[in-house]
Amino acid sequence: MTTGIPHSSHWGAFEAVTDGGRFVGVRPPAHDPEPSPIIASIPEMVYDASRVAAPAVRRGWLANGPGGDRHLRGADPFVEVSWDEALDLVAGELRRVRAEFGNEAIFGGSYGWASAGRFHHAKTQLQRFLGCIGGYTGQIHNYSYAAALTLLPHVVGTTDLVTGPLTSWDGIAEHTDLMVCFGGLPLGNTQVEAGGVGEHVAGSWLRGCRTAGVEFAIVSPVRADAPSFLEPTWIGLRPGTDTAFILGVAHTLYAEGRHDEAFLGRYCVGFPVFARYLTGGTDGVVKDADWAASVCGVSADTVRALARRMAAGRTLISGTWSLQRADHGEQPLWAIVTLAAMLGQIGLPGGGFGFGYGDMSGLGAPRRRLRSPALQAGRNPVDSAIPVARIADMLLHPGEAYDFDGEVHTYPDIRLVYWCGGNPFHHHQDLNRLSRAFRRPETVIVHEPWWTATARRADIVLPATTTVERNDIGASARDRYVYAMHKVIEPVAGARDDHRIFTALAHRLGVAETFTENRDERGWLEHLYEQWRERSEPQVGPLPPFTEFWRKGWVAVDAPDQPYVAFEEFRADPERFPLRTPSGRIELWSERVAGFGYPDCPGHACWLEPAEWLGSPLAQRFPLHLVSSQPTTRLHGQLDNAGVSRASKVHGREPVTIHPADAATRGITDGSVVRVFNDRGSTLAGAVVGDAVSPGVVRLATGAWYDPVDPAEPGSLDKHGNPNVLTLDKGTSRLAQAPSAHTTLVEVEAWDGPVPPVTAFRQPDFVAPDQEEAEGV
Repeated sequence: MTTGIPHSSHWGAFEAVTDGGRFVGVRPPAHDPEPSPIIASIPEMVYDASRVAAPAVRRGWLANGPGGDRHLRGADPFVEVSWDEALDLVAGELRRVRAEFGNEAIFGGSYGWASAGRFHHAKTQLQRFLGCIGGYTGQIHNYSYAAALTLLPHVVGTTDLVTGPLTSWDGIAEHTDLMVCFGGLPLGNTQVEAGGVGEHVAGSWLRGCRTAGVEFAIVSPVRADAPSFLEPTWIGLRPGTDTAFILGVAHTLYAEGRHDEAFLGRYCVGFPVFARYLTGGTDGVVKDADWAASVCGVSADTVRALARRMAAGRTLISGTWSLQRADHGEQPLWAIVTLAAMLGQIGLPGGGFGFGYGDMSGLGAPRRRLRSPALQAGRNPVDSAIPVARIADMLLHPGEAYDFDGEVHTYPDIRLVYWCGGNPFHHHQDLNRLSRAFRRPETVIVHEPWWTATARRADIVLPATTTVERNDIGASARDRYVYAMHKVIEPVAGARDDHRIFTALAHRLGVAETFTENRDERGWLEHLYEQWRERSEPQVGPLPPFTEFWRKGWVAVDAPDQPYVAFEEFRADPERFPLRTPSGRIELWSERVAGFGYPDCPGHACWLEPAEWLGSPLAQRFPLHLVSSQPTTRLHGQLDNAGVSRASKVHGREPVTIHPADAATRGITDGSVVRVFNDRGSTLAGAVVGDAVSPGVVRLATGAWYDPVDPAEPGSLDKHGNPNVLTLDKGTSRLAQAPSAHTTLVEVEAWDGPVPPVTAFRQPDFVAPDQEEAEGV
């Protein structure tokens, strides 16, 4: 038995244990105070029955060429082929599409959660390769906080307040009296980080803040969105009404003279325009506490009391990333900035605002600002990209014009989708619509370790390694550890790493030297590490050379001595340290955004009714608001087929939390199978009856592998509890075009028919090559 092999993952670093060449266990490092229990699932997943064992081609595509039997994607059996045959097919398709339609017809968006390793980062490897052969259509921003990435540069001139650094926990513990958390502080989300976690510190920092006397108010429809040890005040407002609630708080501050006129005058522009809206001067509606209460479903006294409490001491306002994943998701972000400006504490220790506390490991932790070692994708020669969540729109409506951040763009005509390191049939909205959209491309190519729903809907599937089957470097700008991810085992079955696959394709397409720069895996790792060391040493002092780092297994960078305070320099001297906005100030009203003329995103924070909410007419038919939160037993859909995630399920389905009053009126009991449905789709889930959610709200976490009864029929009942068969596929506004997953109304009913088995984790059907030959294929 071999122990102590250093490695890392999205859920944290670990030492791998092997026995006879088999990966059998994990041990968290001694320096991690609160390691995630999810890492125990990793060895199980490596050998899961759903692993892709060999290159495979969909029968209809192989028989009839590109586009063959597209309507059977998801249901058509596969034919296993050799690596050489598969690579020749892929290279040939790339040549054909480039020659007939141009590189813009290749969609190489993918997504970035395939690996904590920064070299074997699937999306980067794909885009680097496609860039070498002339380019591709890509994606802009991410699903997590795309609205913030578009809006915040207009308002505060930076995206730091959502990506980090945020005002740090050490300063919050020392200076903050009250932390108001819109969307809560979901501690379970802090188990993960895209580049890996060397030490999980969010829990200890939060406990330290509470011990220091910081009080917490949680504004969320989900009581469980904050750990109980914070002893928070819970304000259970209607989902999607945060902006209205904030406006009511802002009006109380303004009407009672509790706002900071001096700060607004010196550091902001546009407050008089916003104030006219707040007091009804522009639309005749006064946004006071009584109005807010009527929208949000809480008492006016609750709104007023929180406003006075916030103004009475040092207050930090937090907003989760989830707030902006809703119709008009830009508005709660802008409203939080405006409310913080009215309090006048931006740039002071323990005051101001930040987005993402509790959303990712390391956000808020004291951290030196260093860029991680990472492979660069390089320039895309094709000027073609879509907002990240507009995939189905692009595939269904080629040539259609759309607005995005002040410009008009046109959706390209995609003929080939190349997906590497992502699973849109997990993270995209309205999966039945996406299923229809996935029928349109002529060819879909996927690299995957497992037979996910996306792999099943591909034409060519190439088996990819997991992280433990290759060497890499794990690192995140939000974590102070850089980890040597040593190869633990040899690749399972026929799997190859993405870099090796793309190198083979690059040889076939004549760009091998450009793609590899004449470096192998070891050469790239040493090159990327030494680049990082050279950049970082002027800020942190001497760092070990690569050979020493690789031998030890990790290197840690010391935390700074002083707490970080967002906008501290700007507050001290706004002339010398202006913001990167047109005015150099915080833009509570943006002339630029107003000039875009978007009715769904005016020039200041405002209340705009969502397409679906509990105050809309649709609530008569679908009277429950669905909150599709992040799971605590996996990351998105990753590790769903392993023990930790499976143990959380109810009769093999994803659990859906429903309030006792709502359950009683529907005859639903705890532990029963229920159908959750709306006009977009339906799914089976396991009922968990409890008061962790407000009445009128149900919570169904994302990540259950999509498992329709009839994979060839969009709209078929999902058997497994995937909320994205229900969610709304609509851009937040013309400004950001971000996802609106949390704008979803549903109904729930007890399921009284036979319960179909969950089959998502099984292998797809295969047809033997000799059978294909006999059938004339």
